Amino acid sequence: MSQTIVITGANRGIGFAMAKIFQQRGDTVYALCRQSSPQLDALGVNVVENIDIATNDGIAHAKSTLAHCPIDLLINNAGILRDENLQQFNTSTITEQFMVNALAPLSLTQALLENLNTDSKIAFITSRMGSIADNDSGGRYGYRMSKAALNSGAVSLAKDLQPTKISVGIYHPGYVQTDMVNNAGQTSNGDISAHVAAERLIGLMDGLTLADSGVFKHSNGEVLPW
Repeated sequence: MSQTIVITGANRGIGFAMAKIFQQRGDTVYALCRQSSPQLDALGVNVVENIDIATNDGIAHAKSTLAHCPIDLLINNAGILRDENLQQFNTSTITEQFMVNALAPLSLTQALLENLNTDSKIAFITSRMGSIADNDSGGRYGYRMSKAALNSGAVSLAKDLQPTKISVGIYHPGYVQTDMVNNAGQTSNGDISAHVAAERLIGLMDGLTLADSGVFKHSNGEVLPW
């Protein structure tokens, strides 16, 4: 059965890869982004530009554009990665990551609650770098803290939405070959392609139920520690 899918940050990377897979299998896709890309324009999905989810105007624009549009699956994928360490501690980039990675996805979700129906699903693309138990290398203060905050907020959302039978997935995509990784100055291009990560994530979303709502998972299905 065809579904209506909303994806943030869909102009490139994992977001675009997911949009492509959903479109190819016959779903209706709304691809939200700040600015489209040639590959997204060529995909034939509903592209919604000028969506900066870290701003009130961006949230309002998304809400207005999607008014009266029932959503089966909302994928909060947009995020940013900056690099701070103890010697180069930057409160501006830390705050920026909190706004984009933690607060914005929850704000957008709250704004679109009226679009969700019983049995709708919400997915948050987070990172195992938000795991406190798994942190064995330090650094990346803003990214780690913002993703930990997102994980915490997503669990609260799962609890709050349980009576409505709306499931919440919390997913680490893996170490993916994306511009985000390259822009962060990594020497490696990642372990898996954006397409493989997208396939794995979509498989988890397809199988998401209330029984595993609020569970933190790797895209390979492994349950991750908080």
